[in-house]
Amino acid sequence: MHVFVTGGTGLIGSAVIAELLGNGHSVLALARSDASALAAEAAGAEPLRGALADLDVLRSGAAQADGVIHLAFANDFSSPDAVARAVAEESAALATLGEELIGTGRPLVTCSGTPHVPGRASTEADPLPTDGPVGGRGRAVTAVLGLASRGVRSTAVRLPRTVHNQGTGGFAGLLTDIARRTGVSGYPGDGTQRWPAVHALDAAVLFRLALEQAEAGTSWHAVGDEGDQVRDIAAVIGRRLGLPVESVPPQTYGALGPIFANDQPSSSARTRQTLGWEPKHLSLLEDLENIQP
Repeated sequence: MHVFVTGGTGLIGSAVIAELLGNGHSVLALARSDASALAAEAAGAEPLRGALADLDVLRSGAAQADGVIHLAFANDFSSPDAVARAVAEESAALATLGEELIGTGRPLVTCSGTPHVPGRASTEADPLPTDGPVGGRGRAVTAVLGLASRGVRSTAVRLPRTVHNQGTGGFAGLLTDIARRTGVSGYPGDGTQRWPAVHALDAAVLFRLALEQAEAGTSWHAVGDEGDQVRDIAAVIGRRLGLPVESVPPQTYGALGPIFANDQPSSSARTRQTLGWEPKHLSLLEDLENIQP
C-alpha cells in the first residue's frame, strides 16, 4: 500500500514508518517543517509539507493514498486551554481524513489512549471516555469508527500511558523530565496506581497489522505491560538520576494530575489472539535503565 502518515517523525511515527517500509509499503508523510521533511526523506518516506491544521493538505494526502495512519497530536498539556486546542485541532483533522475516505473501502487507522475502568484492567471492548480533560479525543475516535458504516475500514489502536524507546517517551518520560527539573523523582499518592506501557517498536507492528487486516469499526490495544506501579517507575528513574523518590501532590502534574493519579491497567489479550500481535522488545522498567544521568 501507499500509506499517508501524520505524525511520522515522532517517537511512534518514526517507528511506524520504518515498520511500513520494511514490510513492502511506501509512505507519504505529513511534514510541518523543513526539519521534519528532511527527517521523513532520510527515513525513506516522501514528505508532504503541511501541518495538522492544514485541512486541504490532509485531504490531498488521503486522496493520494491506499490507506491512512493518523498519529499527529500537539501534545501540549501545559494548561486546560492548551489541551482543548490540541483536541479540537485533531478532531477537525480526523473528520477531514474520514470524509475523504468515505465510500472507498480504504483503511483509516487512528490512535487513542486505553480507557480507565475502575477495579480492573480495561479491554478492547470497553468504550473510550468522552468527558474529562481529553474526552474530545474519545468523541473524535468514536466518530471515526462510526465511518465503518460509510465505506471506510476505520480502526483505532489504543496506546497505553507510556510508549517508550531508549528510556524516553510517554508518561514515564514526563516523570523523568519533572524529576530532572525538580530534583525529586515523584509519584502521585501512594504510587500503587498502575500504568500500562508498550515499546514503540512493538506498537509500530500493531499499527501495520491494523492497516493490513483489521476489520472496520474495531479497536485494538497496543499494551505490552499490563500495568507497572508508578512508584516502581519512579524508583528506577530516581536511581538512574541519583535523586530521592517521594510522593508528590497531583498538582505537580498540572492538567494531567487527575489522569496521573488513576489506577489504569489495560489488557491486550484480544489483540494478541485476533491479530497475532506479540510484543518482543524491552518492558518499560527494563527500558528505563537506558535513562542517562
